[in-house]
Amino acid sequence: MNYIKGYRCTICGKFFETQEALLTCPDCGEKGILDVEYDYEALKKVLTKDYFEKNRNYSMWRYAPIMGIKEDHIDEMLRIGWTPLVKSHNLSKILGIKELYVKDDGLNPSGSSKDRASGVAVLKAIEAGAKVISCSSTGNAASSCACHAAHMGLPAVIFVPKRAPIGKLTQISLYGATLVIVDGDYKAAFKLSKEAIAKHGWYNRNAAINPFMVEGKKTVSLEIAEQLNFKPTDWVVVSVGDGCTIGGVYKGFNELFKLGLIDRVPRILGVQSTGCEPFVVAAKNHEPLKECDENTIADSIAVGIPRNPIKALRAVEYSKGAWISVPDEEIIKAMGLLGKTEGIFGEPAGVTGVAGLAKALKEGIIKKDESVTIIVTGNGLKDPNNAQKAIVKPDLMEPNIEKLDIYLKEKGVI
Repeated sequence: MNYIKGYRCTICGKFFETQEALLTCPDCGEKGILDVEYDYEALKKVLTKDYFEKNRNYSMWRYAPIMGIKEDHIDEMLRIGWTPLVKSHNLSKILGIKELYVKDDGLNPSGSSKDRASGVAVLKAIEAGAKVISCSSTGNAASSCACHAAHMGLPAVIFVPKRAPIGKLTQISLYGATLVIVDGDYKAAFKLSKEAIAKHGWYNRNAAINPFMVEGKKTVSLEIAEQLNFKPTDWVVVSVGDGCTIGGVYKGFNELFKLGLIDRVPRILGVQSTGCEPFVVAAKNHEPLKECDENTIADSIAVGIPRNPIKALRAVEYSKGAWISVPDEEIIKAMGLLGKTEGIFGEPAGVTGVAGLAKALKEGIIKKDESVTIIVTGNGLKDPNNAQKAIVKPDLMEPNIEKLDIYLKEKGVI
């Protein structure tokens, strides 16, 4: 059953009672990003704790009734979601925090949380009878779109800026997508993709334009809540680029609250790099977002002109959360820290939340007696070049046991 009631514009607030898949508000144009709304009273009878206890589909597809998708091809899709929620024992001690969980979304099929949106995009493209799916991306959305399109036999055209990491470019090409490396930044890649999609009639996977991408992204919150027995932590920490992911994180928790499955929405900490912090600056100065440089190693959140500002800003405001930014040096340290303490390998954008949590604790934004979940949005193998900056490169060892023992003593192993 389709539980969609319609779409609401985030700018003018107008509600469109239609089952047609709208992209943006007909009145407000491209900036009129839409929210998909559901019949929550009807869903209360379906999405019960008993429903989840009996559901053996341990993937994000267990939430299909509240994702706005038809279930015809779900069984053909790759397994997305239900990634591990790891309780920290080591990192929590180092940070001095009572209770800490790490949601490792880098273990999705293409290695990032963007698989959640791309899976929905591919299903919606099939529903629409599209011949090609397309998007622009700093890297992760691109590789995930190529991945799931390949699995379903749907051609994909992918646009990325020239700074996209080699790991992600390799993935896109390996999945067989048509890769367009744009000689410019993400803004230039987005502009060219927009023109090409409009001209050729391709299905638009661009997350800030397509409201259904949030329906996939919000499943990370549904999982976190369910994995914590519907008692989410006080805070949820997430890195922010375009604003779509944090918007989805809030929407997921808020809908669980509307359904009566949780008794409160966690506070959300949005984290950016100081080299690209439009949301942090806007929140600090109480002003509209302004374009900024994309000067950060965290390519997945290097977005100078966020395309989904309203959902992102409301996610922090409505959850009574906070914004914070950290320098790239702290992001690099966080990569090593998370790896050494929890055995989780995150890319720079994926571990930005770890650095943000450490700073938020120091500044008293988050109290040490509060519980926290960090979402690691991407695997470290996505960006091996920057991962090299987080390690001490080992020396080449002669095959000599005496010299080996000297080395091991220096390392404190023996």
